Amino acid sequence: MTRITGGCQCGAVRYACQGLGRAVVCHCRMCQKALGNVLGVFVMAQGLTWTRGKPKYFASSNKAMRGFCAACGTPLCVMDAPGHYELAVGTLDHPQAVQPEAQVCVGGRASWLAELAGLPTPAGDAKAEWDGHFASVISKQHPDHDTEVWPPADRTP
Repeated sequence: MTRITGGCQCGAVRYACQGLGRAVVCHCRMCQKALGNVLGVFVMAQGLTWTRGKPKYFASSNKAMRGFCAACGTPLCVMDAPGHYELAVGTLDHPQAVQPEAQVCVGGRASWLAELAGLPTPAGDAKAEWDGHFASVISKQHPDHDTEVWPPADRTP
């Protein structure tokens, strides 16, 4: 059985699940505000267990509780029935393994989203400047794998 893992940015909340179900892109206003973005991508979790810490919850509607890390604020999941979790795909240790199958609430979709893939990427001096900036970043976020202890003794978040 494949063990699928993920968690929040700071590492205070980690999870594992036995499998993943259908993934969807949601354009509703609640997802936009909860994630601070123009869309949310969620995947159904099968056999989810919290392996380090547990999320705090906010009842964003009469139908859903949104789980997040109380320490760093990372949005982790939506729970619309006891034990029925949809994980925010970006919290998976390997988010690239998930392929969304559908879009919902498309009436709220940002008008410019269809053109996003066509936006230019930096080139020449601008690319060198961006590359230099990101090369100087020292990440304090939890790595994309389980750890025995976090943060490590030699590095505090």
